[in-house]
Amino acid sequence: MKDYDSYLSDTAKQIQPSGIRKFFDLAASMKGVISLGVGEPDFVTPWSAREATIASLEAGFTSYTANPGLLELRQEIASYLNSRFSVTYNPEDQIIVTVGASQALDLAFRALLNEGDEVLIVEPAFVSYSALVTIAGGTPVPLATSAENGFKVTAAQIEEAITDKTKAILLCSPNNPTGTYLNKDDLREISEVIINHDLITISDEIYAELTYDERYTSIASIDGMYERTILINGFSKGFAMTGWRLGFVTAPTEFAKVMLKIHQYTTMCAPHMLQHGAIEALRDLDNVEIMKNSYRRRRNYFVQSLNNIGLDCHTPGGSFYVFPSVRKTGLTSEQFAEQLLKQEKVAVVPGSAFGESGEGFVRCSYATSLEQLQEAIKRMARFIASLEK
Repeated sequence: MKDYDSYLSDTAKQIQPSGIRKFFDLAASMKGVISLGVGEPDFVTPWSAREATIASLEAGFTSYTANPGLLELRQEIASYLNSRFSVTYNPEDQIIVTVGASQALDLAFRALLNEGDEVLIVEPAFVSYSALVTIAGGTPVPLATSAENGFKVTAAQIEEAITDKTKAILLCSPNNPTGTYLNKDDLREISEVIINHDLITISDEIYAELTYDERYTSIASIDGMYERTILINGFSKGFAMTGWRLGFVTAPTEFAKVMLKIHQYTTMCAPHMLQHGAIEALRDLDNVEIMKNSYRRRRNYFVQSLNNIGLDCHTPGGSFYVFPSVRKTGLTSEQFAEQLLKQEKVAVVPGSAFGESGEGFVRCSYATSLEQLQEAIKRMARFIASLEK
């Protein structure tokens, strides 16, 4: 047989492994590590959702569902989006239940992109965005942001980056990894450029429930944006349901129909019994508020503590990540992460994993107990002191 490499897809070969998983796997092989690396809520899924899933199994709900998901769940999603974020979607033909928000993103890109179409991606950005655009045949175009303005992309930046090949822009607010939140005023300015250039927006709103200082605004609620927005959301972060792999995508009917065709052939449907748990999760939002209030307290403590030990860090508006600068240490982000892990057993993710503009920073998740965060700060302070000797 020939060399296996000759049989593999050129597109698949050029995609780099996740920089997040590299450090997570390394940390998992060590004892006594405090992991601030992976975006995993430390809360267990609320009992009401688990109980509903157990009951659905006992009742024998183990078959396929309709391709877009249980109608009852889609109705709950529609009600949730309307009451929480003032956007209205028809559960009959504008909502698809997916296997996590990641599959929803994949569906959006595959439905939209032809070979060579450009997608603007605000960086630092979640590691899968560029890869998914590439897999779908598109060309990812990074828009670098900086700490000086809290990692916010501006309308002028977007305007400058648009070419005759630009088809879409991907926005994630609150952002992973920076936690940056785009408020209503930010979105209005950005929307003017998007509308003027007739672009489509893929809006990753997976952290919408974890917005701490302002009421969340979906870009789909901005005048003129509903008809040109594909909205991605799910249950992983705000509902502490990462392992359930349940997300959803909502869009104008014309987009949703095409995404549904791809979903039919690649996935069929999300797991039946888990959809019953998601229905109950959407009916029990008190648990979401409890988790959010806890994350807010941790954020405030962690940001202040990082600044106190000499790692400059802006206060993120949402998510459960902070993105402190490590430039004062003289180390690259990868060197800092590797040495901190080996010397003090604290796992963080180098900012370079999220694009070139992430170099000089590290991503730390505060989705862990306050006691763990306090111990992590002690270890990080000791590590920084050791570099100064």
